[in-house]
Amino acid sequence: MADSNKTEQATPRRRLRAKEQGQVTRSRELSGILTMGGAVCVTVLMTQVGAAHLTVFFRTVLDYAATQQIQPNGPLLFWTSIEVLRWIVPILLASLMIALGVGFAQGGFVFAPAALAFKPDRFNPATRLGQMFSITSFSQVLKSLLPFAGILWVGIGSITLHWNAMLLSPNMGLRAFTGLVGSMIMEIGWKSGLILLIWAGVDYLFQWFKNESDLKMTRQEIKEELKESDGSPENKARIRRIQRQLRRKKMLQATETATVVVTNPTHYAVALRFEMNMEAPIVVAKGLNLLAERIKAIARERDIPTIENRPLAQALYKSVEVGDAIPSKLYHAVAEILVMVFKAQAEVRNRTARAGGNPTGKAPLL
Repeated sequence: MADSNKTEQATPRRRLRAKEQGQVTRSRELSGILTMGGAVCVTVLMTQVGAAHLTVFFRTVLDYAATQQIQPNGPLLFWTSIEVLRWIVPILLASLMIALGVGFAQGGFVFAPAALAFKPDRFNPATRLGQMFSITSFSQVLKSLLPFAGILWVGIGSITLHWNAMLLSPNMGLRAFTGLVGSMIMEIGWKSGLILLIWAGVDYLFQWFKNESDLKMTRQEIKEELKESDGSPENKARIRRIQRQLRRKKMLQATETATVVVTNPTHYAVALRFEMNMEAPIVVAKGLNLLAERIKAIARERDIPTIENRPLAQALYKSVEVGDAIPSKLYHAVAEILVMVFKAQAEVRNRTARAGGNPTGKAPLL
């Protein structure tokens, strides 16, 4: 019986651990009935396709046995064995493939070494006796008897239905009698198969609900699992990836506030922002290759001046982190860039003012 405190659905990690232990939803009844049904279908198909060949084979065997002496190592036994294998091997292979397919469809491929590990309790007589007389064992026996009772009911019903015809069987010819028996066997077969299939489906649903109930967790177990997963390498890597994405997004947004972008045209791009109340310019964004191209694209969209200076771009990229002020050793080089930018912006404002337009205060690309 499931713990009443286990009210929460199982987490993916809990399901994975259970699968590693071999705890998946499987119905032996479903596997058995589908495998048996597949074997019967293959047998019937082979019989229909090879009926003529089988008739010739049996006639040959009977003729040989009537005219020749059968020896232990003779050709008759050899060819008979070959013929039997020709019929049995395809049926066995089909049964194996169906069993594997049904097992995979129910719970996927499961390799669980833990389920094969040595456990002393399995060889404890007291434990085994307790399991034999437990409610679980009783329910398993009852579960096995129910479909048997259904098949018995079908058999009795078929015999009752054909009882009058069976009473007349002594007066029937051989062909009529075999036809009657064959029709009864087919009727009992398909009805029994239908009962077993329905029962197997019910058993699978029961096993699924039971497995889901066994996998349920308490709230405390979920909290402990979350604490464990927070420290896992996979989760840490995911958190770092998300943090990088957030930093990149924030940095690209900060590029829009830049005063100038310094580039090494094909690889580096560093966005600087400077205002008169600042002690030194700060780096608001920097990037290599594709990220550098994105920074330059934002600069073009926002009419932010872009200046090519390879040594300065490389020095800024390597020595200054985003959000930090530039070091004193780069003051002179950066000051020259800013003077060029401010001078160009002043010229633009003057020309615009003389033309009577609305000055933007932005300088063109340099």
